[in-house]
Amino acid sequence: MSKAASLAMELLKEKKRMQAEFDELQVQFEEVSPSTPTGGPDSYLKWIGVLAAVFGIFLQNAGLVLYGQIFYILGAISWTAVGFYWNDKAVMLGSVIPATATAMTLIQTHITKMF
Repeated sequence: MSKAASLAMELLKEKKRMQAEFDELQVQFEEVSPSTPTGGPDSYLKWIGVLAAVFGIFLQNAGLVLYGQIFYILGAISWTAVGFYWNDKAVMLGSVIPATATAMTLIQTHITKMF
């Protein structure tokens, strides 16, 4: 076997080894990479929803119940829209039900007192 043929065989073995190593790294990357889409309008909306809901919970616990409920409802509505973008019924239901309960409490405790 000529020296060129031997080098070609060696390069082929190295290429196969590197491809296997690359495939293993790709699997590891896919395991740790986020599974939710990023960069689109739904990505921004989900963070707005998280911040609004968390801020609403803090406001409620600080005694500013009306404002807390409003922020929480805005966060839940944002997450409902995200669920719609993702076509994820669990996200939509998990947002609509607490938002509805919070809105009912808001109406019962604050709106009905006005009339």
